[in-house]
Amino acid sequence: MRRLDRAAVPSPPCLANYLPGRDKWDDVNNEDRIQIRVRLEQMQGRRCAYCEGALDALGQHIEHFRRKHHFQALTFEWSNLYWSCDQKDSCGHYKDHGAGPYDIGDLVEPSIDDPDTFFRFRADGTISVRYGLQKTDVHRAEETLRVFNLNPQRGRLRHMRKAVLSGYVGMIDDCEGFSASELQELLAAELAQAGTEPFSTAIRHVLTEPY
Repeated sequence: MRRLDRAAVPSPPCLANYLPGRDKWDDVNNEDRIQIRVRLEQMQGRRCAYCEGALDALGQHIEHFRRKHHFQALTFEWSNLYWSCDQKDSCGHYKDHGAGPYDIGDLVEPSIDDPDTFFRFRADGTISVRYGLQKTDVHRAEETLRVFNLNPQRGRLRHMRKAVLSGYVGMIDDCEGFSASELQELLAAELAQAGTEPFSTAIRHVLTEPY
């Protein structure tokens, strides 16, 4: 999960054509869904808002952070829409159908909160809660990992992250003997290239916070 700048992307104009109570999400036509996805891509790239996996590989759907059945007034609210992968064992689908009860206020929201404050990605593909957080923030971090199922100790997401990170871990090991300036230049180039890649937050943490 990474910080998303929603303020930099205008609301899709088509959302103004729909009214909660009068219209349902199923009433949104294909042309308007394309318009919404274009704006979500501007905000997120082609990566899941939650796991950061590649949507082209994992499938995709427009996701309501606050479930439309529980928060009907927010059904067509731009601030409530994200682009999620289509996997059933994590992210939007798992939040709505697998996580069980939760309080939406306990979740880290990527266009409001900075996930870096809460999470530390590890080279083995796991995610740790940041040390030193207040008790309420520890709970929020743990609930977010649970509700989106982002950190199973053995599972698809961990293996995907670990596979991506293994090359960067090897690169760091090969940098022994580099001068500080050479290492800084190499890391800057790798970070710039990885910034739009799947699991970019995990890559950044491994390159800049190796311990």
